[in-house]
Amino acid sequence: MFMDKSQQMNGTSGQTITRLLLSPREAAKLLSISERTLFTLTKAGEIRAVRFGRNVRYDPADLRAWIESAKNVKTAS
Repeated sequence: MFMDKSQQMNGTSGQTITRLLLSPREAAKLLSISERTLFTLTKAGEIRAVRFGRNVRYDPADLRAWIESAKNVKTAS
């Protein structure tokens, strides 16, 4: 999926734990866009985000869904 070594953690038993949510910086980096563009897309409702308090996080599945929808829009033209 979208995971690299920076998004995986080692548990106390030595198991690798995959993080479920990404920070805006991580999500923007994976999409190769700026954080400002990511926030603009989020505010417009194009990319879904999880909010709790002032924190914003992104589900890798939502990022992948956005990529797929962007592909469909491009190919439909």
